[in-house]
Amino acid sequence: MTPAPRTLPLGPLCLCLVLAVVLGGLSSCSGDGGSRTTLRVLASDELTDMKPLLDRLRKDTGVRLDMDYRATNDASDTLLTGRHSYDLAWLSSDRYLRLRAKHASAGATPATGVQSASIMRSPVVVGLTPGTARTLGAGTPGKRLSWADIADAAATGTVRFGMADPRRSNSGLAALVGVATAAAGTGRALRPADVSCDRLRGFRSGQTLTAAGSRALLDAFATRPGRTNALITYESELLALNASGRLREPLRIVHPADGMVLADYPLLLLDPGRRDAYDRVVDWLTAPGHQREIMRRTLRRPVSTEVPRDARLTAPLDNALYYPDDPAVLDRLLADYGDPARRGADQVIFLLDFSTSMRGARTRALRAAFAALSGADGSARAKFVRFHQGERLTVVRFGGRPLAERTVTVRGPADLEALAGFVAEDGYDDSTAVWSALDHGYRTAERALRADPGRLVSIVLMTDGENNAGIGPAAFAARHRSRPADVRAVRTYPIGFGDADADGLRRAAELTGGRLVDARSPAQSSQSSLSTAFKEIRGCS
Repeated sequence: MTPAPRTLPLGPLCLCLVLAVVLGGLSSCSGDGGSRTTLRVLASDELTDMKPLLDRLRKDTGVRLDMDYRATNDASDTLLTGRHSYDLAWLSSDRYLRLRAKHASAGATPATGVQSASIMRSPVVVGLTPGTARTLGAGTPGKRLSWADIADAAATGTVRFGMADPRRSNSGLAALVGVATAAAGTGRALRPADVSCDRLRGFRSGQTLTAAGSRALLDAFATRPGRTNALITYESELLALNASGRLREPLRIVHPADGMVLADYPLLLLDPGRRDAYDRVVDWLTAPGHQREIMRRTLRRPVSTEVPRDARLTAPLDNALYYPDDPAVLDRLLADYGDPARRGADQVIFLLDFSTSMRGARTRALRAAFAALSGADGSARAKFVRFHQGERLTVVRFGGRPLAERTVTVRGPADLEALAGFVAEDGYDDSTAVWSALDHGYRTAERALRADPGRLVSIVLMTDGENNAGIGPAAFAARHRSRPADVRAVRTYPIGFGDADADGLRRAAELTGGRLVDARSPAQSSQSSLSTAFKEIRGCS
């Protein structure tokens, strides 16, 4: 008689196989009893500090986030191609991504996500060494420092700051938006007309440290003390650096009074098929207990209103700035700012009419305009456009011929005082050789470009009369055509003052690719109109 087969008890392995069949293979045996899945995530590089929390998230939810860290704008550019294999994106901000995607060319398939949830927040602010903070605070007693104050201090060399590359990093680009918005003074989202190249030059001259992203920037700042005395990045990054013990003295954090751009760290669902796992991740990250832990570990502000704020995160954010809604604004900002790793050496050649008709009120207005650009004008707008460190300034006084010439490179107040003294000197001529003076200006520009081919050179021609000496426009045009291409690319901005020959000055602008600026304004004094004209065009190409 054949014995009946024995029934074997189901062990743990068999039980797992049965459950796998019953549940369609969606579950596996694990300590938490939940389904296991892996999501590929394209993430901003500063989110490396979330790793301990993501390990706990995996244990609690069964969802593992496979993070690929990049600078935020680099990550956004990857998503804009539409060619990627990521399930989620977790960026410090998706504003750049959505703005570029909204205006993508026909046929492009950018991935901006089918669902989004803000996880935490942090504004882009300024960290100052204690000594620098005291110096700036002494100039604005009882008031919050502004972007205008930071730009002014950068122009004079008082502030030497580090900032991530705005072409690659959200924090760097957000800082540019903040500075440019404050400089425009409109209180609205920037428009292309609000972005003027001269308003970023002084600010940019103070940058002495850069990196692709904020984390690399902080490491460079901490390992090379003394090179910079300020950092522009996220509030959370500065607070974490202060708490790390890597600095001799903690940085003083400034929330600019004229506005900040806020990062809200959205988690974007890119693959609709992974929605269930995505929802589990969002629910876990936004739960009050985990929000409290995120705040404790990263010093980012919680989105949950149920979580009391850390005392270091109580500064108000009621002046958040609007992000541009036109990609042309970003293009102009980035083009004007250029490569932050390259120190520019701009040069402006001023050709100033010192014929006898300029004697008196017109010369006084001219001198006042130079004084305003040297720092005498304390208005917020003037702080963005003053003469700045590293800028090379050539002033030529002319009548029927060049009368005198002085070139200074701005290193400090003494250089600006020397320039003001030169402009203050008397000595006039009875004739006005406008075209000869302009030809002299282009010879000066050619020498400057031979010495430094990468230099940006502009010419400002100011006169109150008609040409009655020297060469004429035809001779100037012939000489101009014979010059090298880089010299011909130097633009002239004629400023009509008093009874100037508007047609002649307009022709000078057209020949050189510049534009005519009329400093005669019936609604303003000649001093203020001339000062405004100088600010509008100085150093712009």
